[in-house]
Amino acid sequence: MLLLQENTNSDWTIFGFDLYKLIEKLQGWGESFILKLPNFLVAVLVFVLFWYGAKYVSKFVRNILMRGVKQDSIKVMAGQTAFAITVLIGFFIALGIMDLDKVLTSVLAGAGVVGLAIGLALQGTLNNTFSGVILSFMPKLQLGDWVESNDYSGIVEDITLRNVTIRQADNNYVIIPNANIVDSPFKNWSQTQRSRVFLSCGVGYESDLEAVKKLTIETLTNEFEQQSNEDIEFFYEGFGDSSINFVARFWAPVTKRKDMLVAQDRAIIAIKKAFDAHDINIPFPIRTLDFGKNKFRSETITIANSDNSKR
Repeated sequence: MLLLQENTNSDWTIFGFDLYKLIEKLQGWGESFILKLPNFLVAVLVFVLFWYGAKYVSKFVRNILMRGVKQDSIKVMAGQTAFAITVLIGFFIALGIMDLDKVLTSVLAGAGVVGLAIGLALQGTLNNTFSGVILSFMPKLQLGDWVESNDYSGIVEDITLRNVTIRQADNNYVIIPNANIVDSPFKNWSQTQRSRVFLSCGVGYESDLEAVKKLTIETLTNEFEQQSNEDIEFFYEGFGDSSINFVARFWAPVTKRKDMLVAQDRAIIAIKKAFDAHDINIPFPIRTLDFGKNKFRSETITIANSDNSKR
């Protein structure tokens, strides 16, 4: 009887010991919470203030610091980045107020590992993103410019964090990753208001070369106004199969590829009219086939039948 009572008390004692430990643990947490409650309230208040302050920081970055950037996508990205950085600063300060140094260290270590993994996984995407940031601050590439890059040409319609959108002359759009634009040469027609136009032509061998040169320069001078530091140049390039070839170089307002074509079109029409008025021949290749020196003779050779030859 005593043994049973002892065993029963022992069982309850073991169970009571576990329950006591649990209650003791909960009481300890409660006391810690009460002691840390002021710090917790201050940390929450600090985090909320940083959260709302991040919105104003984001707006300030978009409207003030990014004023010189025309791309809306870059402005949005800069604002979001400023918002995230401000919130993270508030989060770390809140952890420090609550004396969670170990948690703060763990969060920073985890963020470093996660950031490294994400960086390796999204290497190409991050490359395009940083290239987009670089392009947004490049004065040599703006929205509306006519550019040539990666064997494509057209008007820059949009610059995002990933790619540059170009509308070609046939009204089709080409999407080029930002990294390709940054790493490859590109030609921007819109950076200069005037460009030198090249025009090649040829005249007949019977032409007066000095007169042709003078007439061509006068025609281009009358057709295109040259500024004080600009000259019309004329050079004979060589003897062709049916003409003496030359190249004329003059200046014209060119901000896109179409302007270059328009200038060449005007120059060709003006030079052709001037040459026709002065009986200057612009020859075209002629090939003459002469069969008179070669006389072909066909003969028919009859081979006798073998039976007849025996006779």
